[in-house]
Amino acid sequence: MPLSTGQALVLGLKQRGVDTVFGIPGVHTIELYRGLAGSGIRHVTPRHEQGAVFMADGYARVSGKPGVAFVITGPGLTNALTAMAQARADSVPILVISGVNRRASLGSGYGLLHELPDQAGMVRTLCPSFQITAPEMVEPVLDRAFAALTSGRPGPVHIEVPTDVMPLPATVPRPAPPRRPLSPEPETLALAITRLSAAKAPVILVGGGARRAEAPLRALAEALDAPVVQTTNARGLMHDHALTVPASPSLDATRALIAGADLVLAVGTELGPTDYDMYVRGGLPDLSTMIRIDLCPDQLARHAAGMTLAADAATTLAELATAIPPRKGNGAERAAATRAAARAELAGLNPDMPHQLAMLEALRDAMPCAIVVGDSTQPVYAGNLYYDHDRAGGWFNAATGYGALGFGPGAAIGAALAAPGTPVVCLIGDGGLQFSPGELRAAVDEKLPVTFLVWNNAGFREIAEAMTGAGMEVIGCSPSPLRMEPFAAACDLPFQSIANTPTELAKALQHPCTGPRLIEIRVA
Repeated sequence: MPLSTGQALVLGLKQRGVDTVFGIPGVHTIELYRGLAGSGIRHVTPRHEQGAVFMADGYARVSGKPGVAFVITGPGLTNALTAMAQARADSVPILVISGVNRRASLGSGYGLLHELPDQAGMVRTLCPSFQITAPEMVEPVLDRAFAALTSGRPGPVHIEVPTDVMPLPATVPRPAPPRRPLSPEPETLALAITRLSAAKAPVILVGGGARRAEAPLRALAEALDAPVVQTTNARGLMHDHALTVPASPSLDATRALIAGADLVLAVGTELGPTDYDMYVRGGLPDLSTMIRIDLCPDQLARHAAGMTLAADAATTLAELATAIPPRKGNGAERAAATRAAARAELAGLNPDMPHQLAMLEALRDAMPCAIVVGDSTQPVYAGNLYYDHDRAGGWFNAATGYGALGFGPGAAIGAALAAPGTPVVCLIGDGGLQFSPGELRAAVDEKLPVTFLVWNNAGFREIAEAMTGAGMEVIGCSPSPLRMEPFAAACDLPFQSIANTPTELAKALQHPCTGPRLIEIRVA
């Protein structure tokens, strides 16, 4: 039997290294599911299309490969848009494949099931969108989509296939050619080596673009004797190293370190306000003379810099580390002073933050090298300001950038599938949990070792405190929380409810997690 276009598309995904797909089947995507049968690609069924793309997001962050989601046309795709926007904000490679109505009906307004006026046009305001309008387009469209996913700044990409094209006979697509990491221009690299070698008090800023470059980053930092400041998406790099500064550049202590540098090297960071000016108060030190490394030329053009290198972070850091002679200065002392001052600064911002940090450290010590996936909740905010995680790429959340509530459960499931056997923690508030409670059943279906850790303060406490701080009446911040024990029972999850202390948390986490479980932290 000849392949259908839907089957050929799935085969093309397999050829490009896709081993897991997240999706909810529908009448508009049946041919894709015909292709999944016998393909060897694992299919995971979420409870909502937004959850499917959050799962693909968590999978991509941990695996380093594009995450893939199948959604139906119309509401399936609009449900997915929030998660696609989160992936765009955090530069996560996500491929969303949807159906669309038959070709002759597009833009006609006939009122077909799931009809949108211009589905692809809607998506293009957010990310690239490609349409397969004939069987022979499967291979070139996949090539273009994966080029967008794996070169330059990653993010979401969309492919849509009309329902009358999916069943048409197609040929077997060819595998895509391998891609090489982008290397810096030799002349620019040589100049960067000269400038870095001459610096007396350098500082390195690293973002999510460096999360897979820990070894060359460490080598370069040690050669330069340079403190390394990690934004949220870089946390876990250089854990417990004398040169590490796991503190937000929004903090005065971190800014003082940057201001005192005679040269700043910024690697894989967009310099966005949610990392560099969380409280919107201005005052970030002048970075106009920095050396900046990033895959995306557009990103490099958004801020003044003394020198830019459009290149892969790991490749460039390795070349710099090899070329720069090691020296010894006061980098460790500068880093230690900054860590102490940044940690002390938390109490001035919010008296509860030192305790929240202690809870995170109890979690880290009880579950070494776990992947901690956060939602927008108070201990996550505290950790984004200051927290030294013990696994590179093992701390990420939706409390920066786009800031979508409900991210945690789906992303934690994707993370667990990308790293089999690794303990995963979803740290989420009681309010955020109600955005995506159904995804906990998906964790049960897949038998994943995810600990759902619910910070239950009976509402949107962070927003309530912001309203109080603004001198206004608190309105809308007290949605009643789920009754956690019967909710856990409905999800067939083991359940514990504990007091809000590091000791109680460590005790609750001391037993290994072989499947999903729910632990409630009762916050007064």
